[in-house]
Amino acid sequence: MKVLCIGDVFGKPGREAVVQLLPALKKQRKIDFVIANAENSAGGFGLTPAIAQELYQAGTDVLTSGNHIFDNPQVNQIIDADPNLLRPANYPPGVPGRGHGFYKVHGMTVSVLNLSGRVFIKEYDNPFTIGLEEVKKIREQTPIIILDMHAEVTSEKIAMGWYLDGMISALVGTHTHIQTADEHVLPGGTAYISDLGMTGPYDSVIGIKKEIIIKRFLTQMPVRFEVATGDVKLCGVLIDIEETTGKATSIERIQIPYVRSC
Repeated sequence: MKVLCIGDVFGKPGREAVVQLLPALKKQRKIDFVIANAENSAGGFGLTPAIAQELYQAGTDVLTSGNHIFDNPQVNQIIDADPNLLRPANYPPGVPGRGHGFYKVHGMTVSVLNLSGRVFIKEYDNPFTIGLEEVKKIREQTPIIILDMHAEVTSEKIAMGWYLDGMISALVGTHTHIQTADEHVLPGGTAYISDLGMTGPYDSVIGIKKEIIIKRFLTQMPVRFEVATGDVKLCGVLIDIEETTGKATSIERIQIPYVRSC
């Protein structure tokens, strides 16, 4: 099974890249299943029902998220009803939505799990204890498990990779919007990368117009964020997974330029 994991889709430029590039990429690389982190797809903050449908129609199967998923209140219209939209499983009890899901792919069952780190983000429940509990339950139904670990610090993601090595098919990091070059398969068969990178404008500061962010650093004054537009790329990884064992056999980092028409 070949799974594509797409890094944080940022604003309209990121959405356009997915819409224009994903259909051909799926066909060329014979991709079976697509996961995209979409928590920044609405103007750089949050997600709306219309944008979720736009990404599904482009060919994504599951949308994951992180600490920005509730930034746009429109997401509350769909987050309980849409089984393909996930938020971190270690959010406190009572938060709308779900932290993992099961999906049928060519007669097989694939599970996607979403967790958030805690260092420099928010004091969510412990992702290590919650993650292990979730994985044990999920493995009763399928060994094919892809984890989106949405975290700020690399050490927290690496530690989770080693902690769950051999129990999940892949751990893909998100949140920092900068693609790392440490993709590899751990000894137990878990594919790993610290960050998928951003699908959006790289002529920017992690998606926002660079002049705005530089001004904020210089003055420490509040500024209005605006999504940048130039140098757009679709970033992520392609993972090959052995279907009976759920173990990864390879992971390939991808970065595909997208030239906007306007």
